[in-house]
Amino acid sequence: MTVRELADTKKYRVVNLGDGAERSIGKVFCCDLLSIAMGRAPAGCAWVTVMGNMNTLAVASLADAACVILAEGMELDGASVKKAEEQGITVFASEEPVFDTALEIYRMISGDGGL
Repeated sequence: MTVRELADTKKYRVVNLGDGAERSIGKVFCCDLLSIAMGRAPAGCAWVTVMGNMNTLAVASLADAACVILAEGMELDGASVKKAEEQGITVFASEEPVFDTALEIYRMISGDGGL
């Protein structure tokens, strides 16, 4: 599944559709501790987090995440949205909990309707 295909599902609000819309999403990664995410988020992942701030965008860029999904209704502030646009980082938003969001994306990218 590509980032654009994830956007096209309309399951998540698109905060910013970045430059990598045609990138494949290889894994789902969940973490709210930025120092851990910086070292362990796999390149090309869909990173699900509640950390909606400028530092999250920096870590997403360093880790080469395919996209960030802000779960639990978290939002980026205006300056962070502008930074995501400038940096070409794709950010989605979900009202659902981190686990539920990650599981749903996992199922979509793996083609697994259930575990």
